Amino acid sequence: MSSSISVRITNIRASLPESVRLIAVTKQVSTEAMRCAYEAGIRDFGESRIQQAAKKQVDLQDLPDITWHFIGHLQTNKAKKAVEQFKWIHSVDSLKLAQRLDELAVELGVSPLVCLQVKIQSDPSKSGWTVPQLLADLPKLDSYKNLQIQGLMTIPPLGLNDSEILNLYNTTRQLAKEIREQNWANIKMLHLSMGMSGDYPLAVQAGATMVRLGTIMFGERSP
Repeated sequence: MSSSISVRITNIRASLPESVRLIAVTKQVSTEAMRCAYEAGIRDFGESRIQQAAKKQVDLQDLPDITWHFIGHLQTNKAKKAVEQFKWIHSVDSLKLAQRLDELAVELGVSPLVCLQVKIQSDPSKSGWTVPQLLADLPKLDSYKNLQIQGLMTIPPLGLNDSEILNLYNTTRQLAKEIREQNWANIKMLHLSMGMSGDYPLAVQAGATMVRLGTIMFGERSP
């Protein structure tokens, strides 16, 4: 297992510009496989379930230079655990959640790095701001001084072809540029978290700074 994960990671890294941060998505991945990825140079791990992540974080606490990224849908009642356990939260998908995270940041004395999840196209199966909603909420988001808003995160709807996916990612980059040019005090647009195993080359082409890869690194997992 160790050698196959290592080879896959080497190949993926060779396909990525140095400016792109590779996040290993480890939902349903064993800590043994995660250790193999760590030995192959991975330091960023992405989890989408608070409880499963907590156990892995205990098991891997001898590896102190791991950065943990929360990438799943986050309910406000689990926000405290997310802030305690993760340095990055990619999936801040509503004003209500952002406000709660800002309050918790004060309470816990931390300053989480977050991305705002946006839906460029209508997609009932995914959370996130529509573009008009996000633009309307920017003044309020800018008032949350304890969050380090770093950029945008997006996930394309299922069923798009490559040119449609590339267009969606390019539109996300343009949206980030538009927000950046508004010169908010606390909203930075330094990062684009976009691209998964099936489409990450398109995301990189469109300017992704972080890609979230699981299957291509660890193989298929049971549903």
